[in-house]
Amino acid sequence: MFDKLENLLIRFEEVLGELGEPDVANNQERFQKLMKEQSDLQPIVDAYREYKKCRQTEEDSLAMLEEESDEEMREMLKEELSQSKKDMAELEKKLKILLLPKDPNDSKNVIVEIRAGAGGDEAALFAADIYRMYVKYAENQRWKTEMLNMNENGIGGFKEVIFMINGNGAYSRLKYESGVHRVQRVPETESGGRIHTSTITVAIMPEAEEIDFQLDMNDCKFDVFRASGNGGQCVNTTDSAVRLTHIPTGIVISCQDEKSQLKNKEKALKVLRSRLYEMELEKQHDAEAEARRSQVGTGDRSEKIRTYNFPQGRVTDHRIKLTLHRLEAVLGGDLEEIIDSLTAADQALRLSRLNEEN
Repeated sequence: MFDKLENLLIRFEEVLGELGEPDVANNQERFQKLMKEQSDLQPIVDAYREYKKCRQTEEDSLAMLEEESDEEMREMLKEELSQSKKDMAELEKKLKILLLPKDPNDSKNVIVEIRAGAGGDEAALFAADIYRMYVKYAENQRWKTEMLNMNENGIGGFKEVIFMINGNGAYSRLKYESGVHRVQRVPETESGGRIHTSTITVAIMPEAEEIDFQLDMNDCKFDVFRASGNGGQCVNTTDSAVRLTHIPTGIVISCQDEKSQLKNKEKALKVLRSRLYEMELEKQHDAEAEARRSQVGTGDRSEKIRTYNFPQGRVTDHRIKLTLHRLEAVLGGDLEEIIDSLTAADQALRLSRLNEEN
């Protein structure tokens, strides 16, 4: 590990040198590539330099202990030595995590699909709640959201809603959200006061750029129709809505959120490209079944991952057995503790697997 860290430190210095060249900004592609490499290496280099500093302190303390006879000074040196060893152990663990293979999609924007499952109108209302939860979380992160398509149920719920979250690292934070989300509460439509259980499915997909997935337009069929639902003067007056069918897979995507047919077409293509890219990723995951089993869960739409229990005011993530008794805050976009815990659990599993291989 330390040989690798030394090589990364050397490479970091080389990158800084290249960024300091007077003509580097003239080549924007090279400049951006170097800036990204510097950004990726910075946390590793900072932690490694801190580790080396602690190691030097340890060596100095040991050397001084051999020569020092004053008992009070020896106690101080022993305390310093003990603290250095503790810091080194923590930094070594941190460095192992930083050196874990990165998910190449982590820095990407995401496309989020939320669909009502079991529970009828109550499931659709819950889908709207979860949509608002992610929008508020994105706002807290200073990310931007963009509606791609929605299918309302007439009472404020969503049968389906598809939207994009634009922000650096959005996929790295939200990739654990894919799966079945369950709600337990008394529906507004329930007069008897009985608690109902409803479900929705959430799919988090990294935005696929053309370089990620080449889409053959000959495989695509477009139909246009008049938009329906809430949408102002253009609803039912122009053929602006688009239905895109991917012939080889049978995937159908409808977009009607924009007044422009061209913009709806672009959004539909964006969703299709990301869905096909996700299918390719799933094939890779299947081919790496053992690695897939070592993950906390980043994509199985049939996996029940979380329960939102309104009578008890709690949220439980079933994968890591985490329960928080602050349901309103979570639905208000406060997802940091859940996401941090999922990330830490995934890192621990990957580290454990890495240690077993070694």
